[in-house]
Amino acid sequence: QVQLVESGGGLVQPGGSLRLSCAASGTIFRINAMGWYRQAPGKQREVVASITSGGNTNYADSVKGRTNISRSDTKDTVYLQMNSVNPEDTAVYYCQAAIKPRLIGPFSDYWGQGTQVTVSS
Repeated sequence: QVQLVESGGGLVQPGGSLRLSCAASGTIFRINAMGWYRQAPGKQREVVASITSGGNTNYADSVKGRTNISRSDTKDTVYLQMNSVNPEDTAVYYCQAAIKPRLIGPFSDYWGQGTQVTVSS
């Protein structure tokens, strides 16, 4: 079984910073791309940032320039650092990873349970 467990989040003041972590555990042979998504109330889930196994990154326009996604392959963990947050960043944040549990078999997408981030004074 593979699990993704997020940590971080909570209440953040406008202009502040947040750091999220997501650790994969269980039977893991290889992890390909990893990413962060978010879903605000009444809105569709949207991609925030992604990082390939080679370290190439992509960011949503709304967070570009104030967000950094990184990963530790030794810890099977992906991180999201977001600065200068504003109320529009309020959402449930989910991590996602394309994981191959065994040598034989395909990559599959796995999701964390989500962590609430609220930006408010």
